[in-house]
Formats: sequence, C-alpha cells, structure tokens
Amino acid sequence: MSLRLFDRLDSTKTQYYHFKAVIVAGMGLFTDAYHLFSIAPIMRLLGHVYYKSNDHQFQPAVESSMLAIALLGTAIGQLIFGRLGDLAGRRRLYGLALILMMVGSIGCGLSMGTTRGCVLASLGFFRFVLGVGIGGDYPLSATIMSEYANKRLRGAFMAAVFAMQGFGILASSIVTMAVCKIFGRIYPLSQKDPTPKQADIAWRLILMLGVVPAMITFYWRMMMPETARYTALVEKNILQATWDMERVLDMSHSQITEGHTLQPSQSSYPLFSKQFLQHHGRNLLACSTAWFLLDIVFYSNALFQSKIYKTYLRDEDPSKNVTAFEAAFEVASLQAIVACYAMIPGYIAAIFLIDCIGRLRIQAVGFIFMAIVYFCIGVPYDKYWKHHINIPFMILYGLTFFFANCGPNTTTFILPAELFPARFRTTCHGIAGAAGKAGAIIGAVGFLMASQDDGQNGYEKALGMRITLIILGGICVVGMVLTSLFTKETKGTSLEENE
Repeated sequence: MSLRLFDRLDSTKTQYYHFKAVIVAGMGLFTDAYHLFSIAPIMRLLGHVYYKSNDHQFQPAVESSMLAIALLGTAIGQLIFGRLGDLAGRRRLYGLALILMMVGSIGCGLSMGTTRGCVLASLGFFRFVLGVGIGGDYPLSATIMSEYANKRLRGAFMAAVFAMQGFGILASSIVTMAVCKIFGRIYPLSQKDPTPKQADIAWRLILMLGVVPAMITFYWRMMMPETARYTALVEKNILQATWDMERVLDMSHSQITEGHTLQPSQSSYPLFSKQFLQHHGRNLLACSTAWFLLDIVFYSNALFQSKIYKTYLRDEDPSKNVTAFEAAFEVASLQAIVACYAMIPGYIAAIFLIDCIGRLRIQAVGFIFMAIVYFCIGVPYDKYWKHHINIPFMILYGLTFFFANCGPNTTTFILPAELFPARFRTTCHGIAGAAGKAGAIIGAVGFLMASQDDGQNGYEKALGMRITLIILGGICVVGMVLTSLFTKETKGTSLEENE
C-alpha cells in the first residue's frame, strides 16, 4: 500500500487545527489534574465536616482508599479505552471518555447520604467513575495528537497537550481558594463551631466546577474526524482518510496526493503474538516500567504536598482554632505556589526542549536530577529539615517537580504514542499508562503511611521521612538506568518509520 498522505501529514506546516487539537485534547488532561489534585484540600474540608471528634483528621486507611480508588479507575480506563481505541477508532471513544468524566465530576459533588459512611462511599464510587473516564482520555488524547502532528514538532504538540495538566492543578487550587474565601466571608463563623454546615456545600461545589472545561470542549470533540492514520492503516479506507485531511488541514486533494511515497508495514500479526513481542515487547516493557517508576515518585509527592509542608499549616496544630475554609485554603495555596514556580515552568521547558534534545535524553536527565535533589533533601533530613521546613527546602522540593515535568513525566506520556503501530497504538499506551497508575497507587498510599504520626518520637518520624525521600531518589536512579532499554529515539521520525 503506497501512501503519500502520511508524508503530507509529516511535512505540513503548523496550522490552526494543530493548536485547536492541543486545546481539545488537553482539556481531558486539565480535567484529570483538576480532580486528582483537588483531593488534598477537599480532604481537609471533609475532615472538618465529618471528623470533628478526631482533630479533623481522616484515618490513614480512609484517606488512602479515597486516593487509590480514583487511580484504580484511571488504570482500568486506560486498559479498556486503550484497547477499544484500536478496535473501534479513536474518535468514537473520545466523547464517551469525556461523558464519564462529566458524570463523575457531577456525581462527586452530589455524593448522597446524611452519614459519614454513606457520603464517603458515594464519593468513592463516583471518583472511580471519574477515574475510568480520565484513564480513557490518556491513550486517546496522546494518540490523536501524535497522529495529527507533523514530525518536526510532534513532541512539542504532545508536550503542550500534557502541559494542560499543570494548568489543571493550578486551576483546582485557585477555585478552591476562591470558594473558601467567598464562603468564609458570606457565612460568619462561631468560635464554638469553626465548621459551618455550608462547608459541606463548599467541597461539593469545588468538585462540580471541574466539569466546566469538559463541557466546553465536548462539542469540538464530537466534531473531530477520525485520524487519517487510523482510517488509512487500520480501516484501509484511503479515500476517507484523504477527505478527512481536507476537512481539518489547509490542503487540497491534489496537495495531499503529491509528495514522496511511504510504505507502511503490511504485517498482520496479532497483539501479544510472538512477532509482536519480538518487534515491540522491549519497547512496551520499557515504556511501562519507566511510567511505573515515575508515577511512584510523582504522585506520592504531588498528592501529599501538604504533608511535606505541614510546618506551614496551622491545621496541623490541635491547639489552634482553624476553620474548615482556612484549612483548605492553606493547602490549596501551597499547591498553587508549587504549580507556579516549579510544575508549570517544567511543562513549558519540555515543550521547547523535547524536539531539540530528544525524548530519551530528556527523560534520563530528568530522572537523574530528580534523584540528586531527593538525596540532597533526604540524606540530611533529620539534621537540617525535620524541625524547620524552610524556604531552601521548599525550593529544592519544588525542583523535583520541575525536573519530572521537564523529563520523564512528559516523555512517558509521549513515547508510547510514537513507538507502536497504528493498530496497537492506543492499546500499548493504555498498558503503559495503567502500569504508571499502579505505581501511583503504591506511591500515594505508601507515602501517606510513611508520613503518618503513629505516636512515635520526633526522631523516628523524621527517620521515616528521611528513608522515604532516599527511596524516591533511588527509584529515580533505576528509572534513569532503565531508560536505556528504549530501542529507538523517536525525535524527528515518522510514526510509520517507527513501525
């Protein structure tokens, strides 16, 4: 099958549709980050509403379950939607993933029941539904952007899609702070009861507002045509692929059919066959392992910044009478600060560097610098940091997010959408992403348990944090070493060449 349209896709100039695709695909990642990272301040509000007799603190098992269930749903969604994306098409599943996110967002805010157990069970169920939708969005967004982009700037466009995650984190913090400030001023608080009944409305409103960006882009998603690569290579409909390209790119039919011919692979081996494992098994293992290791580190830190910065949180001191709104505001403000000075700059740096430096190099460098920073704050933790989490510590800790985002957090999202054939692309991305979310569950739950105060003396507690930070640094070293397992750098290459 000789096709010229892939050459036209790879060599076309940057057009309006490319930027539109970044926004449409990126809104899924935006919504994903909004909900996954808004849970920390939400848990503060829930603690004040439903755990008044326990210093407003959740039991570790409850908090861990609430975090893990959304990540579990994400992993399941990545596997299911990843496979269906190759069988039924990217576009057909794209709207369904967004619908699940919208249903989950609204359902979380409308969590039913009048008792603590009913509300938490309902919230957990809808966070699972939300997670399935989020998981489905990962392989579809990455693959759609990779199949539309030209090969010269494909990495930058995909990194831009993933960078929307950083703005989702910032948006969740801003919305939380705004809601808490507004509710705090409208409803005067009593010193006897610093948790008004309106606090139960505030956390629901914060979660439901996360549906807005998904609703805005739903129509655009429904209007997107199937990618030309899927239509031509999987459905074998060259004419339809050409028409679809004419709809979205500023090209005539004659321009699309001009150019150098490419010869896509004619192989027909099934998924997980001997031939598949020979050609792609090593890449799949490397992608999955790198994502697994990265998410252990990234999610354990990102979801529990408030545990790291607890020195700055008045709510951690039982002697201080902190209102529910003030407690959530403080956690959200810390997340916003870290997002502004570390997370978002890392995403932006990745956009500009990834097509210059290459995927593998930026991933290896990101891992090793993350390891260095973790060792710098972990090894001397009990001597320098356990009593005063000061500005130098915050700067160093923030650098772990910068190097993650300008490194493996971005590349693990990009590489699986470039390394595999069109008929396995979303499936393999979903498998790698699900491995990552398994690591996220381990990291989030394990880090929470390590940071709990079980009545031990200060030194033993600090030792637990010290060991945790050193372990995270060691995981980054392993990730850097395993990056060498990737057999091919995808910078500047056609997706068909990678097959």
